Amino acid sequence: MGVLEALSAGAARLLFYPSLLYTVARARLPGSRRPWFHRIDEVVLLGALPLRGRIRREWEAMGVEQLRLSTVDLTGVPTLENLHKGVEFILRHRAHGNSVYVHCKAGRSRSATMVAAYLIQLHHWSPQEAIEAIAKIRPHILIRHKQVQVLEKFHRNMITGRTA
Repeated sequence: MGVLEALSAGAARLLFYPSLLYTVARARLPGSRRPWFHRIDEVVLLGALPLRGRIRREWEAMGVEQLRLSTVDLTGVPTLENLHKGVEFILRHRAHGNSVYVHCKAGRSRSATMVAAYLIQLHHWSPQEAIEAIAKIRPHILIRHKQVQVLEKFHRNMITGRTA
């Protein structure tokens, strides 16, 4: 990890709780247009960090399978490998008729990038089509330029049949 990446990761850790508090406050404002989550399609829900804590055993007892794909908050971009892992996970659950809750801290950037990759794979859409489809449902998403770039690479790989 380079110096810039280490600084970004450190800043993200430092700002995690203040920015989570902002997300909670923003969602709870009267007339807020930022619900905690949205259903994107019959399978995927896109949203913010689930706040009601459950220990791993409780989740397992309820049949919840978790896939954690670490990406630095605020400045991070999901890796191409993680996009493929996440999409594969969603598609596997889709095949079994399950729903999947895709989240990051605010449900705006990292998780929206993952959902865009899923829609690209599922519908053979361009990254822009996928982002626009999500934004129609969850207008406050924020997919940054570097995240669009990884989605473009994901799209190219899908077209050429590569998986990573």
